[in-house]
Amino acid sequence: MSGAEILLGVAIGFAAGIMSGLFGVGGGIITTPAIQDLMGGAPYIAVGTPLPVIIPTAIVGGSTYARAGEVSWRAIRFAAVPAWLTALVDPHWLLLVTAVLIGWQAIRVGFGGEYAVRPRGSTPGWAYAVLGGFTGFVSGLLGVGGGVVFVPLVTTMLGMPLKRALGTSLVLIAIVAVPGTIVHAVLGHIAWAIFVVLVIGVIPGARLGANIALGTHERTLRVMVGTFLLVVSVVYGVAEVVRLLRG
Repeated sequence: MSGAEILLGVAIGFAAGIMSGLFGVGGGIITTPAIQDLMGGAPYIAVGTPLPVIIPTAIVGGSTYARAGEVSWRAIRFAAVPAWLTALVDPHWLLLVTAVLIGWQAIRVGFGGEYAVRPRGSTPGWAYAVLGGFTGFVSGLLGVGGGVVFVPLVTTMLGMPLKRALGTSLVLIAIVAVPGTIVHAVLGHIAWAIFVVLVIGVIPGARLGANIALGTHERTLRVMVGTFLLVVSVVYGVAEVVRLLRG
């Protein structure tokens, strides 16, 4: 890789890290198209390489939230195994429904009225398990960490405070990314040189993004997260409609 490509990769990683820490997602929304369109990676490299990048990104961002007491370890215990087991499933027919669901919940998070926040430990474990399984499906479906579904649903439906939802999402994402990373590594779909330069950027970016979120007023953060999720839902929804029309 040339010096310019290395600098570009670090910059892409830094931007993805900020988005990860700020919105509780893996950052693949940035790194996947950037690897293909800006760094010249083949499509299978663009899908496989972001997965190992997600792990340190989510760990750094998640640990920042954990130090602030904004991670629900109870949710992780119940959601991790279903999410891990379903992360390799790729049910394309769910994509449009998922996009609509994300959009609906994004509006509730960012622009709806106040939703009830439940006390710690009051949400039944099976609810976290079901959400973890669905998060795993979406991770395999979209090739991202699954935080775009976990964050809005765990807040609006299970009553978790938004900042705690972001921190919990990052810890879960680190777990969900492991099986996909192993599979793509075995298949040779990971460009480890690109992985290294991305990680150089995502680690400080994730910490910065998490600190920004932790220091932002709850109402402002809700609008930011809701807007981000709404844009994601529109992009994925339009892409799926186009794919179905072409098919």
